[in-house]
Amino acid sequence: CLRQGGKKTPNLSVQRKMYCELNYNRDVRCLILCSSQEDLDVRLGFDLCAQEQDFIRKRKKVVAAALKDILQLEEDLQEDEVPVVAIMTTGGGTRALTAMYAHLLSVQELNVLDCVSYITGLSGTTWTMSNLYEDPEWSKKDLKETLNDARKHVLKNKFFTCFAPDRLKYYLKELCQREQEGHQICFTDLWGLIIETMFHEKESSHKLTDQQQALNQGQNPLPIYLSLNVKDKISDQDFREWVEFTPYEVGFPKYGTFIRAEDFGSEFFMGRLMKKIPESRICFLEGDLLLWGTIMIAQINLNNETTYKNCYSSADDETLFPARPNVLDTRVVCPTDSFSGIFRDIAMLRPAASEIHNFLKGFQMNNNYLESEFSKWKDCELDSQPNHLTAATDYLILIDTAFAFATSYPPLMRPERKVDVILHFNYSSEASKYFAKQGIPFPTKVPDDQETPHLKECYIVGDKETPETPIVIFFPLVNDTFRDYKAPGVKRSPSEMAEGDVAVANSCGPYYINNLTYSEEDFDKLVNLSYYNVQNNKDLILQALSTADCQSRNAAGNKIHCL
Repeated sequence: CLRQGGKKTPNLSVQRKMYCELNYNRDVRCLILCSSQEDLDVRLGFDLCAQEQDFIRKRKKVVAAALKDILQLEEDLQEDEVPVVAIMTTGGGTRALTAMYAHLLSVQELNVLDCVSYITGLSGTTWTMSNLYEDPEWSKKDLKETLNDARKHVLKNKFFTCFAPDRLKYYLKELCQREQEGHQICFTDLWGLIIETMFHEKESSHKLTDQQQALNQGQNPLPIYLSLNVKDKISDQDFREWVEFTPYEVGFPKYGTFIRAEDFGSEFFMGRLMKKIPESRICFLEGDLLLWGTIMIAQINLNNETTYKNCYSSADDETLFPARPNVLDTRVVCPTDSFSGIFRDIAMLRPAASEIHNFLKGFQMNNNYLESEFSKWKDCELDSQPNHLTAATDYLILIDTAFAFATSYPPLMRPERKVDVILHFNYSSEASKYFAKQGIPFPTKVPDDQETPHLKECYIVGDKETPETPIVIFFPLVNDTFRDYKAPGVKRSPSEMAEGDVAVANSCGPYYINNLTYSEEDFDKLVNLSYYNVQNNKDLILQALSTADCQSRNAAGNKIHCL
């Protein structure tokens, strides 16, 4: 009833009228549930969307040519022989933004960047990614110029730049316009505008869907961004649902539900687009979904939760904070005005969370709940009751992934993407223990900075494990041989030793996560260190790519040239 000839009815007033009827008319709701899924504006299914599949076919041609060159292969690789290589980055504010530029420059100069099909990021690295993808040909150009441009923004005084009177007027105007368009306004929208001012010369009209231009010929890796959907008054450690963003789609791997990227933020009901809201500029996504500052808030919340879990009710002798949301709590009853309720509100305060119109609203997911395919992607938390599923809420509550897991691995672990090699650029993270709990194939012997007293610059892990396990080239952000060498094989002179002293491990040093501005010396040191660590381990990178190439050929039934 909302489509004519396969096109949505342009009259939004009619759509709004239908929206009201669908909310209150049970017969109409049941009738639409029986309609074909082809009429839905939400894509249902766990496969990659058609646009991403088409991109991968195009990108594999670029990757095949690049691998043939750097591995000095005699024959061209066929499509089914081309390994899927990804770059995985972690959060870390300005430190992550700066180091990622240097890592990408180094990878580009090794001619490895054209071998990469995916780049994932969160928090600070999304600032780098969103800036790069404004240029449809960014990976084909010299990244030194892009790095120099970023340098200017990192060095500038953020306070005077971001809080000048003209900037404050601009923020107010933009927020008012955003509210008029139908978006939910919160603190993270303001933070997105501040980020825009921090790292750009002027206002940018760039949107997530504009990044499709950087993918239409397979000329760049596909960017994937990540966020968490959480529930009110439930710990982020106990319940979270991954939400992934590409220039094509936004969706839940858990439910197999995706919408077009341009429709994110619009109002949906039962899989139909009810009210189209203009697509957000990329700066609002950086503020709403990719907020690095929530790392600090998360630590405060976790500390509060720890304190909260140590509180006991004298009446029931039970903890006032449920251990897991999927365990029914049938004994503890706390009055809404009790001290415990107030304490819970404080402990679970999420000032950096964003409320986004829920595109799953109205879906009937509770039928055959436990027999559903929700667990097809293994990293899924099921609710304690079917009628508490995400589809029952009006809004999604989205926060930074650092609340639960400070890496951008999850999109790469989806089996549909079949990732063979991951270049892990680590600015702060852990992964092996996390995936072991989920039963997701991942290398088991990843070095841990808490357990390994002296981390090297690079490790290859997973190459001798199961065929389903990706090979991970792990680059911790450490200062190892850079102290004594200014370039691979080139020792420092006594007068150059100070340039090799980079305090990346000092929690109170210049690269502390809350530090948004660097001095020229600190910026250059971090860039030179990050660039050097990749250059100094070229042989390990080529070794991992060669191993993946042989594994892909074997899987395709072609063992020629594989030793």
